[in-house]
Amino acid sequence: MEMVNRLKNKVVVSVQAMPSEPLYLEKCMAAMMKSVVKGGAGGLRVAGARDVRNAKTLFDVPVIGLTKPDVIPKNWKEIVYITPTLKDVISLIDAGADIIAFDGTSRLREGCTLNDIIKYIKINKRISMADISTVEEGVNCAKLGANILSTTLSGYTTHSKASEDGPDFELLEALVKETNLPVVLEGRIWEPWQVDKAFELGAHCVVIGSAITRPQLITKRFVQRNV
Repeated sequence: MEMVNRLKNKVVVSVQAMPSEPLYLEKCMAAMMKSVVKGGAGGLRVAGARDVRNAKTLFDVPVIGLTKPDVIPKNWKEIVYITPTLKDVISLIDAGADIIAFDGTSRLREGCTLNDIIKYIKINKRISMADISTVEEGVNCAKLGANILSTTLSGYTTHSKASEDGPDFELLEALVKETNLPVVLEGRIWEPWQVDKAFELGAHCVVIGSAITRPQLITKRFVQRNV
């Protein structure tokens, strides 16, 4: 669990882009990773074997790997699309990911079960990170043997509350109390004070994505501000 310990009280940056976006180019993703590590990121969360491999080659920080479809389906709140299959897990392991992030909800997935995903990661001596949206899902993943829980999917499933106000501190606090696992706060983090609050509530680390690495969303916040 050395990699988990290295993430303690760190800010991890999610460096991701969709294939349709300009920054998806390999050199752009690599440059973004270099920038955030230089700025103090204690770890990287990246999508796909290509970026996992580059992150492991270029940096000495824990690398969280996941997969996503090239195009997010319109019914994305209803389906499993973060590392949904064992094939996806294998691709991330082969690329060298230290930690495998996956959808930790209880929704049906193709060709395998949630238990299969967690067991396969363990057999291959990698760390499993369950992205969940409710306390019940987190407790279930803990029982199945997941190593880390993350609030990533809070508000992004049909059965979890949606919030535009910021991260789900309530879910973080509940998971810290209900499980003995490291809990990661991820999702809708835009302000430094939110990072401080996360650690006060017992977060193991904090993952920030859009506020740092998605310029189109950062720009949109300024353009569509309330005036």
